[in-house]
Amino acid sequence: MASSRGSRSEKVKRIFQQFDGNRDGGLNREEMAALVVSVNPRVKFSDEQINAILDEVFKTYGEYIDGEKGLTYEGLLRTYDDGAGDVDRDFDALGLELGPDDGKNKEVRSGSDEVSSSIADERAMETQKKQRTAAWAVSPNHGIVFDDTWKIVDGLEILVKRLKAKQAKDGKLKGDNLDAFSDAGWSRELGPSSDISEKRVFWEESGHDYALFVKELGVLRSRADGARSREEAFDGHMAIGRVLYEHQLFKEALVSFKRACELQPVDVRPHFRAGNCLYVLGRYKEAKEEFLLALEAAEADGNQWGYLLPQIYVNLGIALEGEGMVLSACEYYREAAILCPTHFRALKLLGSALFGVGEYRAAVKALEEAIFMKPDYADAHCDLASALHSMGEDERAIEVFQKAIDLKPGHVDALYNLGGLYMDLGRFQRASEMYARVLAVWPNHWRAQLNKAVSLLGAGETEEAKKALKEALKMTNRVELHDAIAHLKQLQKKKVKSNGGANGEVAFVVVEASKFKTVGEKTTVRQDLANALQIRAFQRVTRLGRCDVELLSKEMSEKDVPVSYSGTGVPEKSIRKPNLEEILRRLLNFLKPETFQGAVKAINERILSLLDENGSGRVDLGMFYAILAPVCGGSLEKRKRVAYDALLWRCISEGASPSQIRKVDATAYIKLLRAIYIPSSGISEILEVHGEMDSSMVSLSDFLLMFDDRDWGFGIISTLIKLENGDRNRHGNHVCSVCRYPIIGSRFKETKSHFSLCNQCYSEGKVPSAQKQEEYRFKEYGSEAEAMKDKSTLWWFSDLVKYHLGSLKLHVLRVDNFETDAILFEVAHKKVDTDIPCVLYWGLFSSSFLLTSYLGDEDEVEGRGFDLS
Repeated sequence: MASSRGSRSEKVKRIFQQFDGNRDGGLNREEMAALVVSVNPRVKFSDEQINAILDEVFKTYGEYIDGEKGLTYEGLLRTYDDGAGDVDRDFDALGLELGPDDGKNKEVRSGSDEVSSSIADERAMETQKKQRTAAWAVSPNHGIVFDDTWKIVDGLEILVKRLKAKQAKDGKLKGDNLDAFSDAGWSRELGPSSDISEKRVFWEESGHDYALFVKELGVLRSRADGARSREEAFDGHMAIGRVLYEHQLFKEALVSFKRACELQPVDVRPHFRAGNCLYVLGRYKEAKEEFLLALEAAEADGNQWGYLLPQIYVNLGIALEGEGMVLSACEYYREAAILCPTHFRALKLLGSALFGVGEYRAAVKALEEAIFMKPDYADAHCDLASALHSMGEDERAIEVFQKAIDLKPGHVDALYNLGGLYMDLGRFQRASEMYARVLAVWPNHWRAQLNKAVSLLGAGETEEAKKALKEALKMTNRVELHDAIAHLKQLQKKKVKSNGGANGEVAFVVVEASKFKTVGEKTTVRQDLANALQIRAFQRVTRLGRCDVELLSKEMSEKDVPVSYSGTGVPEKSIRKPNLEEILRRLLNFLKPETFQGAVKAINERILSLLDENGSGRVDLGMFYAILAPVCGGSLEKRKRVAYDALLWRCISEGASPSQIRKVDATAYIKLLRAIYIPSSGISEILEVHGEMDSSMVSLSDFLLMFDDRDWGFGIISTLIKLENGDRNRHGNHVCSVCRYPIIGSRFKETKSHFSLCNQCYSEGKVPSAQKQEEYRFKEYGSEAEAMKDKSTLWWFSDLVKYHLGSLKLHVLRVDNFETDAILFEVAHKKVDTDIPCVLYWGLFSSSFLLTSYLGDEDEVEGRGFDLS
């Protein structure tokens, strides 16, 4: 039988007094270390092991820590009551004796299966198990409890050692250098987080050796299942899982932890460790579910497992990030940081997640707090620098990036991001050096190779850039590389000087918008194209163009959203941002997690920041659907209809018509739509005057009129549709005369100088410096087929005019840029009344003809703007 409570407490008191050298009523870390070593005289502990044990003791029994004094007597007694050690055995190991008035009899331990291990089991250490196994096996609350479990662990260590030796001999065992990358920051253990700096091991699972290992492992699992009690079987499977996990045999470890979950479903530990295995295996959704079960168990028994909540919250957040759910992850990181303000990893992860959703100021604050607690945290420095760069604090960002690299010279993320910063600043030589350092650590990093080529090109080293591009092409066959190579070839053909060259000349000049004229009704106005391109870029980042707008209708019809009074103070169907993220995940379920993260960031920055101006964390869901509808996939009519339906769906005012919305809501929607997608419109005050106090109702037809208004509504959507339909069109060998890249999308041809611009350069007002004119007239071609049609019509029109107007001595010198509704050409005549051609053209083509401008002396005129529809 175990000793009685009275004799146990007396023995614990004697042990406590033995090591309380300064008699201050507490055992500090030095005194506790002496106790651990003394009760295990045949064990040689490393400093790392001792610190790990003490960290866990002081964390687990924090309520019994008396400041600098350390663990109190009550705390030491509690450790033994919890089964962290065996009082009788430790008392005997120290050679202590009770006085005559102390416990009457020193009872002898039986060989019962309920015997617990001491702070470290001597027999286990005698088998020369790995030090890392000892570190967890002796930990309070999480170590091995039963003697027979140690025998299973001994056998398992032998099996693993044998497998490792065979695979290493055959060259099958592979490693990966994880030190180069940012630490995921997750907690492997139930206790204080520790740095993960080990190399990842990849086992060969298809060979005979591994199959034999799994078979022998099954025998050990059967031994655990055959234990004399459910608790001992649980202890055996947990120990097997822990050993396998430490050796990075994650699939097999998961099997053991799952079996432990079956044996004790409400225990925190197996769910937590199963979640860790699933996360490493990339099964993030299943990992999240296991962490939620661990969280439920810990919250149900807060007295015993409450201190583990921060670790569970952290790992749950990381699993959610693995699914791409960054906004949801932020919530759990916040909870962890609130419960444990000194949890530097939770703060770092919170800062990184906030940076990931575009909330840069909050990210900087969290990351600075993490660095304050852990100044040598390289990953936190790296993410802080990225956030500072996003806020425009570039010089400080360079310093912080450099600090991260000083702490961890092979930090790929810091080197790569610093290279990007130098690129943004135009310091191309320094950028190429950073990318070269990335490639030294990670030779097949194709993005670094491509960016190195671009930076070398910026630095004027064309030949080196060409070599770098060829190397990148060996790594991947992505279309971006082919475009970059074509760009280099164009630059070789035409030596373009960079804007602001040494000789004072520039490759392009930026022309004010008033000097850009359009030819024909189909040619897009420059400012409209600039705005539409911004919206199209948002579509590309979020992939909303691939989301059928009908899915929004499905969400509204199938999901019930309760009415809330939060935020605005008026009843609305509002929803928390993390819950909104779940809706977005359903809408964009075709995206990979990392791509979905980018989509959420763009939506949070552009839309949610305006919908949640007061920072309540809640969003008007109906308005959100209405804002998304115009940029989702589907016909123009469907998009408008769903936007209207979303505004109807959000109407919860009593007496509201089910088929109409309030004009004030429609006006507010249009105002918000323009503020989000056309921030330069500057119409907020005008919109306030036009109807904010109007209590009238709006039908669908009235709403469509408001929506389509090009000045006050969202008429730009027609230009957006044109971009969507044509942004994959290429124009043969035509390249932009400014950027020299192949033209994709619309081609804008200047009718006098005959140079062509791409969408981007046209929208920015860039023209070649060699083609300076008072004004520029552009004709838009959506495809090369349109241009070919124009050319073929040119010859027909030229011959026709010569035939019918020869008697008037008119001669067509040149006709350019023909399409059905416009012709631009020059005619030369000798003192012929301009009314005569007008009449003749009317008769010939059954259409109107107008000579709108003249150029030259009285013997030569230039006609513009002929309508031959």
